[in-house]
Amino acid sequence: MRLSTRNQLVGTVSAVKPGAVMTVVTVQLDGGQSVTASITKDAAEELELEVGKPVTALVKSTEVMLGVE
Repeated sequence: MRLSTRNQLVGTVSAVKPGAVMTVVTVQLDGGQSVTASITKDAAEELELEVGKPVTALVKSTEVMLGVE
């Protein structure tokens, strides 16, 4: 599959926390950092996400906000 998404982060699922509607998935990236995604519970089930499964996190955003004090 070819995608237009340029930010593709390879890693391994390190946590899956299902809720009533959404599931929070934490991915340990190959570089040592982690990223967290909130996806629908249905999507998590369809992808058969579980700890230890290799995944690619695709980041497509039109804006990034930063804040400092």
